[in-house]
Amino acid sequence: MLYLIGLGLSDEKDITLRGLEAIKKCSKVYLERYTSILMCDTSKLEEVYGKPVEVATREDVEEGIDKVLEDAKDADIAMCIVGDPFGATTHSDLMQRASDTGVKVKVIHNASVMNAIGALGLQLYRYGEAVSICFFTDTWRPDSWYDKIKKNRQIGLHTLVLMDIRVKERDWSAMGKLKYEPPRYMSVNTCVEQLLEVEANKQEGVYSKDMLCVGVSRLGSDDQQIISGTLEELLTADFGPPLHSMVIPGELHPCEEA
Repeated sequence: MLYLIGLGLSDEKDITLRGLEAIKKCSKVYLERYTSILMCDTSKLEEVYGKPVEVATREDVEEGIDKVLEDAKDADIAMCIVGDPFGATTHSDLMQRASDTGVKVKVIHNASVMNAIGALGLQLYRYGEAVSICFFTDTWRPDSWYDKIKKNRQIGLHTLVLMDIRVKERDWSAMGKLKYEPPRYMSVNTCVEQLLEVEANKQEGVYSKDMLCVGVSRLGSDDQQIISGTLEELLTADFGPPLHSMVIPGELHPCEEA
């Protein structure tokens, strides 16, 4: 059986009892950490789990998963996922591929940014479609998320903005050698810079530098940081280490205005 186990948002202590019990009986434990990261070393997980934890890269999960699925036909295998197993489309695809190959799957849920964002004081049922913003490059500046924010704001809904994570990305400038770029985690500051650039180009008034938004870092940890301010103010605010995310509010309910 393949276990998809959510680890929560912060560190080794966030795993549920159900998740820990499943890991204890698995013959192999993988940690997928390219869609998100925990705020602790893998060694901390191994101490709690009492067994080795193998880090699974993007290539392992998206291209080399066949061996994991083959092993899961005859043994219990754990794929540990930061947050909740269904917090990223990658894991829904993994579940489908397991089903297609006859592998039984057990999902053990946990907290994710999708529900913990309620800590900002904005009601969860007043959120629209979440958006993800990627790092701009000289030749690639995707902005499809702009229309989604626009649609949310037109119907008065808040927008959760998730930010790019680049972990073990291939360095294609390495002259044919297998080399990886250093990890990169988008900050609220960079995200706001890109938001304002796209608004300046489109000029549709979806948001402005004077609009009040909320940025958050290390959500769910003991040192989580929540800062509200205009986009111009968030552009220079110090949010500290990753992970970062933010919310662009829609219409505020009276309970949210307090």
